[in-house]
Amino acid sequence: MNSIKLILTFVVTLYLGVLGFSQEVTNGKFGKGIYNVVATDSSWSMKVGARFQTLYIGEWDIDDKGNFRDGSSNFLIRRARLKFDGFAYSPKLEYKLELGLSNRDMSGTNQYTSNSPRYIFDALLKWNFYKNFVLWMGQTKLPGNRERVVSSGDLQFVDRSMLNSAFNIDRDMGVQLRHHFKIGSTFLVREIVAFSQGEGRNITSGNLGGYQYTYRVEFLPFGGFSKKGDYTGGDLVREDKVKLSIAGTYDMNDNAVKTKSNLGNYMVNDIGLYETDIHTLFIDAMLKYKGFSLMVEYAQREADYPEAINDDGTLTGDVVNVGKGINLQMGYLFKSNWELSGRVTQIDYIKEITGNDVTSQYTLGLSKYLSGHKLKVQSDISYATSDNFTTGGLMSRLQIDIHF
Repeated sequence: MNSIKLILTFVVTLYLGVLGFSQEVTNGKFGKGIYNVVATDSSWSMKVGARFQTLYIGEWDIDDKGNFRDGSSNFLIRRARLKFDGFAYSPKLEYKLELGLSNRDMSGTNQYTSNSPRYIFDALLKWNFYKNFVLWMGQTKLPGNRERVVSSGDLQFVDRSMLNSAFNIDRDMGVQLRHHFKIGSTFLVREIVAFSQGEGRNITSGNLGGYQYTYRVEFLPFGGFSKKGDYTGGDLVREDKVKLSIAGTYDMNDNAVKTKSNLGNYMVNDIGLYETDIHTLFIDAMLKYKGFSLMVEYAQREADYPEAINDDGTLTGDVVNVGKGINLQMGYLFKSNWELSGRVTQIDYIKEITGNDVTSQYTLGLSKYLSGHKLKVQSDISYATSDNFTTGGLMSRLQIDIHF
């Protein structure tokens, strides 16, 4: 309760501060932050932003005769975020702080987060200490699959694919070293090495298993995308030349204690926590040209010993979500800023271990960009089915997304 009061006090103070400076902050554009501040001696800066997503979901099961049943629907605030970024002391030392305020943002509390709401998404310093080398320190997204690294506010569909929910490696606390260089005048190569705690965000109990090690490399043969378009959904800038990024990530979580590497449930046994090495591979690509966009992702997860056991060798019932998946999505943005998009996803868990059949999902999306990704209305409809079909699933969604 005290933490909630602290957050509310901070937000109210910030709001009153904005009101106090309202006559001075008149030139800011929509979507570029609530206000921007730069110290008179240029020793620090701060941009404050906010965003939220209002979502409607309707879901139905479909039996093998094509009948709809067990329908459900709900409205919710999918995400609500406050974001602060800028530089401190020098433009070479940047920072980012992002807080989540919706119920889903704060969920996932347990004894390892001191049973406290998980407000903090990013708390990060970025130090450009030498030429093209940047050191990241703090809590942020690991360099995993492309779709996960794309901001939830910049997605092509209402939300990410089943591949992401099954295999992504999400946020963690640690350090990342980032570097880029060119081969010739155009060919761009980016490298990222990450060392992190391995148990996800907002952990307060210390390291419970081993550490997590991640390496990612990206190849951009035709140079960088406009406005960082390789990490935004859709081709909103309508690239006038073909842009392509091909990348791969390898992640190893040493003595992992969760069912999805640094996500999922803790694997509790009779002597504490079950530990096993978990290996995750991602290969992905993004292509954009004149309003057309294409993204492909492949994921594969393995574990040395995926079935959790007690000290006497009996099974606990927890298993690592081992398997593989592929996601293909594409879209075309019309000059009216309407976008039609489609997505096909297939998840193939190892059934002998997880008990899950191969699952496929087909999604058709329609979006209207009123001010790019800063103000948009998105809708999609998805049909999911599995091997040994007994039931399928239909889901429709409508979402309004606004960023200040």
